[in-house]
Amino acid sequence: MEKVSALKDQGNKALSAGKVDEAVRCYTEAVALDPSNHVLFSNRSAAYAKKGNYESALQDACQTIKIKPDWGKGYSRKAAALEFLGRFEEAKGTYQEGLRQEPSNQQLKEGLQNIEARLAEKKMMNPFSMPNMMEKLQADPRTAGLLSDPSYRELLEQLKSRPSELGTKLQDPRVMTTLSVLLGLDLAGMDEEDEPRPAPPPKPKETQPPPPKEEDLPEDKRKALKAKELGNAAYKNKDFETALKHYELALSHDPTNMTYISNQAAVFFEMGEYEKCRELCEKAIDVGRENREDYRQIAKALARIGNSHFKEERYKEAVQFFNKSLTEHRTPDILKKCQQAAKILKEQEKLAYINPDMALEEKTKGNEAFQKAMRHYTEAIRRNPQDAKLFSNRAACYTKLLEFQLALKDCEDCIKLEPTFIKGYTRKAGALEAMKDFTKAMEAYQKALDLDSNSKRCLMSQAVRNDTPEEVKKRAMGDPEVQQIMSDPAMRMILEQMQKDPQALSDHLKNPVIAQKIQKLIDVGLIAIRG
Repeated sequence: MEKVSALKDQGNKALSAGKVDEAVRCYTEAVALDPSNHVLFSNRSAAYAKKGNYESALQDACQTIKIKPDWGKGYSRKAAALEFLGRFEEAKGTYQEGLRQEPSNQQLKEGLQNIEARLAEKKMMNPFSMPNMMEKLQADPRTAGLLSDPSYRELLEQLKSRPSELGTKLQDPRVMTTLSVLLGLDLAGMDEEDEPRPAPPPKPKETQPPPPKEEDLPEDKRKALKAKELGNAAYKNKDFETALKHYELALSHDPTNMTYISNQAAVFFEMGEYEKCRELCEKAIDVGRENREDYRQIAKALARIGNSHFKEERYKEAVQFFNKSLTEHRTPDILKKCQQAAKILKEQEKLAYINPDMALEEKTKGNEAFQKAMRHYTEAIRRNPQDAKLFSNRAACYTKLLEFQLALKDCEDCIKLEPTFIKGYTRKAGALEAMKDFTKAMEAYQKALDLDSNSKRCLMSQAVRNDTPEEVKKRAMGDPEVQQIMSDPAMRMILEQMQKDPQALSDHLKNPVIAQKIQKLIDVGLIAIRG
């Protein structure tokens, strides 16, 4: 078993160094010596996946689960291979199966979250962000001719980067035609056809050729990969100057590969040179788009720009680039970072808006507005002294200006003119309550209840006074009569019922004994009735 352990360690080192073929060889030799070792199959599955041989990765992952079905890593390997093969629903099921075996496995939880995000993205994807969009448009005679028009290509780029503008572009017949091609639908004639058109014959499935082995690559690309591996090793050792030299060499051998530029950007990010990092990311994106790079790589570069802004506390720019990244490829990590930046930005804007001096100015303006309104209501009353609502409205202004005596007088005049106007009583009660005359406030609220028993809005609540609720309670409970009322089980049950059903208040007040006790609690400030 020592030889098995040595081969496994050798394979692990090779895999970490990017020497995938050597890693596979070591794991294969070890498996031959110990075919019941689930870790060996798991490691070889990872090596196959890194090599791009996803079918073999899937087979080894399945063998891992077969040997040790309660080990979460096996399910992670299998789900990852299924994802690479584009079998997303199966990958989701594998993550769920793994979590049933090992519910606390964080890697499985994150994997499930990611695959659910990808499935949601697939269902709601912007058709103009399809990786094969240009091939589809070139292959269809309805759009092939349009591609020679620069304005059409500019339109495609706009809709790709800003899908929210699609609604404003639908009047352009080229957009409808393009959507028809990309979605495989006849959007223009859908509502007019009486019979569905026969479906076109299915195209033969295109099998993706396996990625070329390193030895099959051109000499320049092989040299580029070697230089990249050396750069990665230096990067991990934080030897950034050496890493940059190797990545630059890799780029000189393969200038069409955006990865080498992105790696340089990552180095400058770690060095804290964020401006240079962003400059290289933008360059990488341009190279990637020119060479039809995987949209995930584009998203990664955009996210790195966002992270560089985040590091410099430029949260507005960070949100902008995180959103661009999410448009290319939606991942939970970047979504979370975007939400974090947006939250900080919102808080900063909120804090920046705080200005006590301006608040005082606005308060003064508000008071002036109430005074102006009061003057208008006064003029209106002079011209129509029989309108009860005018007195009620002026009472509201007086209350806002803390002129409670004047508010009370207007409420009395309002009630005298229109005794059935409920708002006159509720505003009167509010003024009395502000003056701490709770007994009279209670009477005013009760009159409002008597007038409109079908819309009882007078609710029991704690009195809003200058004293804290604790101070009110402490003072009230010093009264022996209050102590007796609150210790009465029947009375406590009535109070609880009033809290749950405010409409029960008027029924209880018909009992003079209970009404007297409730009045006492109102007088001492333990409860209040308000409209």
